[in-house]
Amino acid sequence: MIQTEDMEFAPRIITPETTQEDSDIDVSLRPQTLHEYIGQDKAKENIAIYIEAAKRRGEPLDHVLLYGPPGLGKTTLSAIIAHELGVNLRVTTGPAIEKPGDLVSLLTSLSDNDVLFIDEIHRLSRAVEEILYPALEDRVIDIIIGKGPSAQSIRIDLKPFTLIGATTRAGQLSAPLRDRFGVIQRLELYTKAQLTDIVRRSSMILGIPCTGDGAEEIAGRARGTPRIANRLLKRVRDFADVMGNGEITTDIARIALSRLEIDELGLDGLDRRMLEMIIKGYAGGPVGLETLASALNEESVTLEDICEPFLMQLGFLGRTPRGRIATRLAYEHLGYKPPEPKPSADDGQMTF
Repeated sequence: MIQTEDMEFAPRIITPETTQEDSDIDVSLRPQTLHEYIGQDKAKENIAIYIEAAKRRGEPLDHVLLYGPPGLGKTTLSAIIAHELGVNLRVTTGPAIEKPGDLVSLLTSLSDNDVLFIDEIHRLSRAVEEILYPALEDRVIDIIIGKGPSAQSIRIDLKPFTLIGATTRAGQLSAPLRDRFGVIQRLELYTKAQLTDIVRRSSMILGIPCTGDGAEEIAGRARGTPRIANRLLKRVRDFADVMGNGEITTDIARIALSRLEIDELGLDGLDRRMLEMIIKGYAGGPVGLETLASALNEESVTLEDICEPFLMQLGFLGRTPRGRIATRLAYEHLGYKPPEPKPSADDGQMTF
Protein backbone atom coordinates (compact mmCIF):
# COMPACT_ATOMS: atom_id res chain seq x y z
CA MET A 1 0.00 0.00 0.00
CA ILE A 2 1.42 3.40 -1.01
CA GLN A 3 0.82 6.48 1.08
CA THR A 4 1.94 9.94 -0.05
CA GLU A 5 2.28 13.39 1.45
CA ASP A 6 1.31 16.70 -0.13
CA MET A 7 3.95 18.48 -2.19
CA GLU A 8 4.39 22.02 -3.45
CA PHE A 9 3.58 22.48 -7.12
CA ALA A 10 5.57 24.54 -9.63
CA PRO A 11 3.82 26.33 -12.53
CA ARG A 12 6.27 25.80 -15.44
CA ILE A 13 5.41 23.00 -17.84
CA ILE A 14 9.07 21.97 -18.10
CA THR A 15 9.68 21.95 -14.34
CA PRO A 16 11.00 18.56 -13.19
CA GLU A 17 9.08 18.88 -9.91
CA THR A 18 5.73 17.14 -9.45
CA THR A 19 2.63 19.13 -10.38
CA GLN A 20 -1.05 18.41 -9.85
CA GLU A 21 -1.34 17.43 -13.50
CA ASP A 22 1.32 14.75 -13.01
CA SER A 23 -0.58 13.15 -10.15
CA ASP A 24 -3.50 12.48 -12.49
CA ILE A 25 -1.44 10.31 -14.86
CA ASP A 26 1.68 9.23 -12.93
CA VAL A 27 0.09 6.21 -11.25
CA SER A 28 -1.02 4.61 -14.50
CA LEU A 29 2.29 5.29 -16.24
CA ARG A 30 4.60 4.03 -13.52
CA PRO A 31 6.24 0.69 -14.33
CA GLN A 32 5.71 -2.08 -11.79
CA THR A 33 8.87 -4.15 -12.33
CA LEU A 34 12.53 -3.58 -13.11
CA HIS A 35 11.95 -5.16 -16.53
CA GLU A 36 9.39 -2.46 -17.39
CA TYR A 37 11.57 0.35 -16.03
CA ILE A 38 13.28 2.14 -18.94
CA GLY A 39 16.75 3.63 -18.51
CA GLN A 40 19.13 3.77 -15.53
CA ASP A 41 20.64 0.48 -16.70
CA LYS A 42 23.61 0.43 -14.31
CA ALA A 43 21.47 1.20 -11.28
CA LYS A 44 18.88 -1.39 -12.35
CA GLU A 45 21.45 -4.14 -12.80
CA ASN A 46 22.98 -3.54 -9.38
CA ILE A 47 19.64 -3.22 -7.60
CA ALA A 48 18.38 -6.43 -9.22
CA ILE A 49 21.37 -8.30 -7.78
CA TYR A 50 20.91 -6.77 -4.31
CA ILE A 51 17.22 -7.69 -4.31
CA GLU A 52 17.84 -11.28 -5.40
CA ALA A 53 20.58 -11.71 -2.80
CA ALA A 54 18.34 -10.35 -0.02
CA LYS A 55 15.47 -12.65 -1.06
CA ARG A 56 17.72 -15.71 -1.12
CA ARG A 57 19.02 -14.96 2.36
CA GLY A 58 15.56 -14.08 3.66
CA GLU A 59 16.85 -10.74 4.90
CA PRO A 60 15.70 -7.15 4.34
CA LEU A 61 17.45 -5.22 1.60
CA ASP A 62 20.21 -2.91 2.79
CA HIS A 63 19.16 0.72 3.19
CA VAL A 64 19.21 2.50 -0.17
CA LEU A 65 20.03 6.11 -1.08
CA LEU A 66 18.89 7.36 -4.49
CA TYR A 67 20.13 10.77 -5.59
CA GLY A 68 20.01 12.86 -8.73
CA PRO A 69 17.91 15.59 -10.40
CA PRO A 70 14.14 15.60 -9.81
CA GLY A 71 11.77 13.80 -12.15
CA LEU A 72 14.04 10.84 -12.95
CA GLY A 73 11.98 8.15 -11.20
CA LYS A 74 13.28 7.86 -7.64
CA THR A 75 9.79 7.35 -6.20
CA THR A 76 8.93 4.93 -9.01
CA LEU A 77 12.11 2.93 -8.43
CA SER A 78 11.38 2.68 -4.70
CA ALA A 79 7.92 1.29 -5.48
CA ILE A 80 9.48 -1.23 -7.87
CA ILE A 81 11.96 -2.34 -5.21
CA ALA A 82 9.14 -2.94 -2.73
CA HIS A 83 7.15 -4.81 -5.41
CA GLU A 84 10.12 -6.99 -6.35
CA LEU A 85 10.69 -7.79 -2.66
CA GLY A 86 6.99 -8.57 -2.19
CA VAL A 87 6.55 -6.16 0.73
CA ASN A 88 4.56 -3.01 1.52
CA LEU A 89 5.78 0.50 0.73
CA ARG A 90 5.24 3.56 2.90
CA VAL A 91 5.98 6.92 1.28
CA THR A 92 6.59 10.24 3.01
CA THR A 93 8.87 13.29 2.69
CA GLY A 94 11.51 14.82 4.90
CA PRO A 95 9.59 18.06 5.60
CA ALA A 96 6.48 16.04 6.59
CA ILE A 97 8.34 14.41 9.48
CA GLU A 98 8.32 17.44 11.77
CA LYS A 99 8.85 15.77 15.16
CA PRO A 100 10.69 12.64 16.34
CA GLY A 101 7.31 11.23 17.32
CA ASP A 102 6.21 11.31 13.68
CA LEU A 103 9.14 9.11 12.70
CA VAL A 104 8.56 6.77 15.64
CA SER A 105 4.95 6.26 14.51
CA LEU A 106 6.09 5.42 10.97
CA LEU A 107 8.80 2.99 12.04
CA THR A 108 6.70 1.13 14.60
CA SER A 109 3.88 0.64 12.07
CA LEU A 110 6.10 -1.24 9.59
CA SER A 111 5.74 -4.98 9.10
CA ASP A 112 8.63 -7.41 8.55
CA ASN A 113 10.97 -6.31 5.73
CA ASP A 114 8.70 -3.40 4.67
CA VAL A 115 10.15 -0.46 2.72
CA LEU A 116 9.95 3.09 4.04
CA PHE A 117 10.60 5.71 1.35
CA ILE A 118 11.55 9.23 2.47
CA ASP A 119 11.74 11.79 -0.34
CA GLU A 120 13.83 14.94 0.19
CA ILE A 121 15.59 13.13 3.01
CA HIS A 122 18.18 15.90 3.23
CA ARG A 123 15.47 18.10 4.78
CA LEU A 124 15.06 15.96 7.90
CA SER A 125 15.60 17.92 11.09
CA ARG A 126 18.59 17.08 13.29
CA ALA A 127 16.30 15.83 16.09
CA VAL A 128 14.61 13.38 13.70
CA GLU A 129 17.97 12.23 12.33
CA GLU A 130 19.14 11.36 15.85
CA ILE A 131 16.19 8.99 16.21
CA LEU A 132 16.91 7.48 12.79
CA TYR A 133 20.56 6.52 13.46
CA PRO A 134 19.95 3.62 15.92
CA ALA A 135 16.89 2.56 13.90
CA LEU A 136 19.06 2.07 10.80
CA GLU A 137 21.99 0.44 12.57
CA ASP A 138 20.45 -1.64 15.37
CA ARG A 139 16.71 -1.61 14.56
CA VAL A 140 15.88 0.07 17.86
CA ILE A 141 14.47 3.41 18.96
CA ASP A 142 15.46 5.11 22.20
CA ILE A 143 12.72 7.31 23.66
CA ILE A 144 13.03 9.59 26.69
CA ILE A 145 9.88 9.74 28.83
CA GLY A 146 9.48 12.45 31.43
CA LYS A 147 11.78 15.32 32.37
CA GLY A 148 14.41 16.02 34.96
CA PRO A 149 15.50 13.39 37.53
CA SER A 150 12.43 11.24 36.84
CA ALA A 151 13.13 10.93 33.10
CA GLN A 152 13.45 7.38 31.83
CA SER A 153 14.88 5.94 28.62
CA ILE A 154 12.84 3.28 26.89
CA ARG A 155 14.21 1.17 24.07
CA ILE A 156 11.75 -0.12 21.43
CA ASP A 157 12.76 -2.95 19.12
CA LEU A 158 11.79 -2.52 15.47
CA LYS A 159 10.93 -5.12 12.89
CA PRO A 160 13.44 -5.57 10.05
CA PHE A 161 12.89 -2.88 7.41
CA THR A 162 14.54 -1.11 4.51
CA LEU A 163 14.82 2.67 4.30
CA ILE A 164 15.01 4.17 0.82
CA GLY A 165 16.03 7.81 0.91
CA ALA A 166 15.84 10.11 -2.10
CA THR A 167 17.42 13.50 -2.53
CA THR A 168 18.22 15.99 -5.24
CA ARG A 169 20.99 17.48 -3.06
CA ALA A 170 23.23 14.70 -1.83
CA GLY A 171 25.79 17.26 -0.66
CA GLN A 172 23.35 18.55 1.95
CA LEU A 173 22.96 15.11 3.52
CA SER A 174 24.82 14.83 6.81
CA ALA A 175 27.80 12.47 6.80
CA PRO A 176 26.52 10.28 9.68
CA LEU A 177 23.23 9.67 7.84
CA ARG A 178 24.87 9.11 4.46
CA ASP A 179 27.27 6.53 5.95
CA ARG A 180 24.37 4.38 7.16
CA PHE A 181 23.18 3.57 3.63
CA GLY A 182 24.55 0.32 2.28
CA VAL A 183 23.42 0.96 -1.31
CA ILE A 184 24.01 4.35 -2.92
CA GLN A 185 22.87 4.92 -6.51
CA ARG A 186 22.94 8.05 -8.65
CA LEU A 187 20.19 8.42 -11.27
CA GLU A 188 21.36 10.05 -14.48
CA LEU A 189 19.47 12.17 -17.00
CA TYR A 190 17.89 10.09 -19.76
CA THR A 191 19.06 9.94 -23.34
CA LYS A 192 16.82 10.97 -26.22
CA ALA A 193 16.41 7.33 -27.27
CA GLN A 194 15.35 6.27 -23.78
CA LEU A 195 12.85 9.13 -23.54
CA THR A 196 11.46 8.20 -26.94
CA ASP A 197 10.76 4.69 -25.63
CA ILE A 198 9.12 6.19 -22.54
CA VAL A 199 6.89 8.49 -24.63
CA ARG A 200 5.83 5.60 -26.88
CA ARG A 201 5.07 3.41 -23.86
CA SER A 202 3.07 6.19 -22.20
CA SER A 203 1.13 6.91 -25.39
CA MET A 204 0.10 3.26 -25.64
CA ILE A 205 -1.02 3.13 -22.00
CA LEU A 206 -2.99 6.36 -22.33
CA GLY A 207 -4.42 5.38 -25.72
CA ILE A 208 -2.82 8.29 -27.57
CA PRO A 209 -1.96 7.60 -31.25
CA CYS A 210 1.65 8.67 -31.70
CA THR A 211 4.15 8.06 -34.49
CA GLY A 212 7.75 7.17 -33.75
CA ASP A 213 8.95 10.51 -35.12
CA GLY A 214 6.37 12.37 -33.03
CA ALA A 215 7.55 10.60 -29.89
CA GLU A 216 11.15 11.44 -30.76
CA GLU A 217 10.28 15.12 -31.23
CA ILE A 218 8.72 15.26 -27.75
CA ALA A 219 11.62 13.32 -26.22
CA GLY A 220 14.19 15.73 -27.66
CA ARG A 221 12.62 18.66 -25.78
CA ALA A 222 12.03 16.93 -22.43
CA ARG A 223 15.31 18.02 -20.80
CA GLY A 224 16.34 14.41 -20.16
CA THR A 225 13.48 13.93 -17.69
CA PRO A 226 10.66 11.33 -18.02
CA ARG A 227 8.25 13.41 -15.94
CA ILE A 228 8.56 16.32 -18.36
CA ALA A 229 8.24 13.98 -21.35
CA ASN A 230 4.95 12.56 -20.07
CA ARG A 231 3.65 16.05 -19.32
CA LEU A 232 4.51 17.27 -22.81
CA LEU A 233 2.86 14.21 -24.33
CA LYS A 234 -0.41 15.11 -22.64
CA ARG A 235 -0.25 18.72 -23.83
CA VAL A 236 0.68 17.81 -27.40
CA ARG A 237 -2.29 15.43 -27.46
CA ASP A 238 -4.59 18.45 -27.01
CA PHE A 239 -3.18 20.05 -30.16
CA ALA A 240 -3.43 16.76 -32.05
CA ASP A 241 -7.10 16.43 -31.14
CA VAL A 242 -7.98 19.99 -32.17
CA MET A 243 -5.61 20.68 -35.07
CA GLY A 244 -5.28 17.19 -36.52
CA ASN A 245 -6.92 13.79 -36.51
CA GLY A 246 -5.84 12.93 -32.96
CA GLU A 247 -2.51 11.36 -33.92
CA ILE A 248 0.70 12.94 -32.71
CA THR A 249 3.02 13.40 -35.69
CA THR A 250 6.27 15.30 -36.04
CA ASP A 251 4.52 18.34 -37.49
CA ILE A 252 1.85 18.42 -34.76
CA ALA A 253 4.49 17.99 -32.05
CA ARG A 254 6.58 20.84 -33.46
CA ILE A 255 3.58 23.16 -33.71
CA ALA A 256 2.42 22.34 -30.19
CA LEU A 257 5.83 22.66 -28.57
CA SER A 258 6.51 25.88 -30.45
CA ARG A 259 3.29 27.36 -29.08
CA LEU A 260 4.34 26.19 -25.63
CA GLU A 261 7.59 28.14 -26.22
CA ILE A 262 9.76 25.07 -25.81
CA ASP A 263 12.55 25.01 -28.37
CA GLU A 264 14.39 22.06 -29.90
CA LEU A 265 16.77 21.78 -26.94
CA GLY A 266 14.07 22.02 -24.27
CA LEU A 267 14.58 25.68 -23.31
CA ASP A 268 11.40 27.55 -22.43
CA GLY A 269 10.62 31.25 -22.27
CA LEU A 270 12.20 31.78 -18.85
CA ASP A 271 15.43 30.05 -19.86
CA ARG A 272 15.75 32.24 -22.94
CA ARG A 273 14.81 35.42 -21.07
CA MET A 274 17.50 34.66 -18.52
CA LEU A 275 20.16 34.18 -21.19
CA GLU A 276 19.01 37.20 -23.18
CA MET A 277 19.07 39.39 -20.08
CA ILE A 278 22.67 38.38 -19.45
CA ILE A 279 23.63 38.90 -23.11
CA LYS A 280 21.71 42.09 -23.90
CA GLY A 281 21.30 43.65 -20.47
CA TYR A 282 24.70 42.93 -18.99
CA ALA A 283 26.94 42.43 -22.06
CA GLY A 284 27.23 38.71 -21.47
CA GLY A 285 28.00 39.02 -17.77
CA PRO A 286 29.18 38.49 -15.18
CA VAL A 287 26.03 39.47 -13.29
CA GLY A 288 24.96 38.53 -9.77
CA LEU A 289 22.09 36.12 -9.24
CA GLU A 290 20.02 38.55 -7.15
CA THR A 291 20.47 41.30 -9.73
CA LEU A 292 19.43 38.91 -12.49
CA ALA A 293 16.38 37.76 -10.52
CA SER A 294 15.27 41.34 -9.95
CA ALA A 295 15.69 42.21 -13.61
CA LEU A 296 13.57 39.22 -14.62
CA ASN A 297 11.04 39.68 -11.80
CA GLU A 298 11.63 36.08 -10.72
CA GLU A 299 12.68 34.44 -7.47
CA SER A 300 16.42 33.80 -7.29
CA VAL A 301 15.77 30.25 -6.05
CA THR A 302 13.79 29.55 -9.25
CA LEU A 303 16.71 30.60 -11.42
CA GLU A 304 19.26 28.75 -9.30
CA ASP A 305 17.40 25.46 -8.84
CA ILE A 306 15.38 25.14 -12.06
CA CYS A 307 17.04 27.13 -14.85
CA GLU A 308 20.73 27.05 -14.05
CA PRO A 309 21.39 23.28 -13.79
CA PHE A 310 20.01 22.59 -17.27
CA LEU A 311 21.63 25.65 -18.85
CA MET A 312 24.98 24.71 -17.33
CA GLN A 313 24.58 21.13 -18.53
CA LEU A 314 24.10 22.44 -22.08
CA GLY A 315 27.15 24.66 -21.67
CA PHE A 316 25.10 27.85 -22.09
CA LEU A 317 25.77 29.33 -18.65
CA GLY A 318 28.86 29.71 -16.52
CA ARG A 319 29.37 30.61 -12.87
CA THR A 320 32.26 32.81 -11.83
CA PRO A 321 33.17 34.44 -8.51
CA ARG A 322 31.69 37.68 -9.88
CA GLY A 323 28.42 36.20 -11.16
CA ARG A 324 26.82 34.40 -14.08
CA ILE A 325 28.07 34.62 -17.66
CA ALA A 326 26.58 33.55 -20.99
CA THR A 327 28.88 31.31 -23.03
CA ARG A 328 29.58 31.38 -26.75
CA LEU A 329 27.17 28.44 -27.21
CA ALA A 330 24.36 30.52 -25.66
CA TYR A 331 25.05 33.39 -28.06
CA GLU A 332 24.98 31.05 -31.04
CA HIS A 333 21.81 29.24 -29.94
CA LEU A 334 19.89 32.50 -29.51
CA GLY A 335 21.21 33.92 -32.79
CA TYR A 336 23.54 36.59 -31.37
CA LYS A 337 27.07 37.25 -32.53
CA PRO A 338 29.51 36.21 -29.79
CA PRO A 339 31.85 38.99 -28.61
CA GLU A 340 35.57 38.75 -29.18
CA PRO A 341 37.38 37.08 -26.24
CA LYS A 342 39.21 39.46 -23.96
CA PRO A 343 41.63 38.96 -21.07
CA SER A 344 40.01 38.92 -17.64
CA ALA A 345 41.28 41.47 -15.14
CA ASP A 346 40.91 38.90 -12.36
CA ASP A 347 42.96 35.89 -13.42
CA GLY A 348 44.33 36.43 -16.89
CA GLN A 349 41.96 33.87 -18.39
CA MET A 350 40.20 34.56 -21.66
CA THR A 351 36.49 35.26 -21.17
CA PHE A 352 33.58 37.12 -22.74
